[in-house]
Amino acid sequence: MKKQSNFLAYIFLLLTVTFWAGNFIVGKLASFYEIPPFSLNFYRWFFAWLILAPFTIPEILKKKEYIIKNYKLFIILGVTSITIFNSIVYYSLNFTQVISGVLMISTIPVMIMFFSSILKIEKTNLFQIIGVILSFIGVITILTKANFEILKNLDFNKGDITMVLAMFSWALYSTLLKKQKYELSQLSLLQTIMSFGLIFLIPVYFIEYKIGFRINLDAPFILILSYVVLFPGLASFILWIKGISLIGANRSGVFLHLMPILSAIMAMIFFSEKFMFYHMLGACFIITGILLSNKKV
Repeated sequence: MKKQSNFLAYIFLLLTVTFWAGNFIVGKLASFYEIPPFSLNFYRWFFAWLILAPFTIPEILKKKEYIIKNYKLFIILGVTSITIFNSIVYYSLNFTQVISGVLMISTIPVMIMFFSSILKIEKTNLFQIIGVILSFIGVITILTKANFEILKNLDFNKGDITMVLAMFSWALYSTLLKKQKYELSQLSLLQTIMSFGLIFLIPVYFIEYKIGFRINLDAPFILILSYVVLFPGLASFILWIKGISLIGANRSGVFLHLMPILSAIMAMIFFSEKFMFYHMLGACFIITGILLSNKKV
C-alpha cells in the first residue's frame, strides 16, 4: 500500500513540475505570437478564479471577517505572486532564453532561506549563508554570460534583469506564505490570494491595453491561455497538494529541482536553444548553493 502511495505521489509531482516547466515554454511561445504578457497573465488568473469560484466562495464569505482583518498580508501575497511574479516571467521571456530564466528561478529555494533569515522566521546557519552567496554568483554568471565586461558596463539583457525581480518576488511570497497558519482551506487561500492579485493586475492590464498592446482572439492565444489556466495554474496546484499529502513537503520539494532540467530540455527541443558554457558554470554555482543550503548543521 505504501509503495502504491509513493508511486502515485511521484506521478503527481512529476506531472506538477512538468506543467510548471511547460509554463516557461508556452510563455516564450506567447512572445513569438506577440501576446501581451500582462494581459496573458490577467486572463490566466481571471479564468482560474472563475473556475474555482463555485468551490471556494461559500467558505470565503464565511471567513470574510478573518480575510478583512488580514487584508494587508493578503495584498502582499497577491501582488508578489499573481501581479508581479507571473507577469514578469512572461515579460522577461520576450527578451531572454528559457534556459537562462529557469536557471535563475531555480535559486528560489535558497532565496526563501535568505528572506526567512531577514524576517526572523527561521535561523540561518553558515552553510545556508554560503549557499546564498554561491547561488548569487551563479545568477550573476548567467546575467553576465561569464563576461565580466558586461558587469563593468552594466550592459545586461533586460529580460534577465526582470527575471531576477520575479525570482525575489516569488521567494518573498513563499516566505510570507509559510510565516503563519491560515484559517482557510488550500483552495480558498489560493482564491483569496488570486482575488487580491487580480485587483492590482486590472490597472496594469488597462495600461498595457492603452499603450496599444492588444490581445488577438485567435487560435494561438486560446491554446496558450487554455494551457496556462488548466495546467500550470490549476492542475499543478491540486497535484502538488496531493503529492505532499502522500509523501510530505520535504520529499516533495526535491521534485522542484527537476523543473529547470525539464524546461531546458524542452527549450532545446522546441526553440533550438543552446546550453552554453556560462549556463553550465552558473548552474554549478546554483546547484552547489542549493545543496549547501539544505545541509544540516
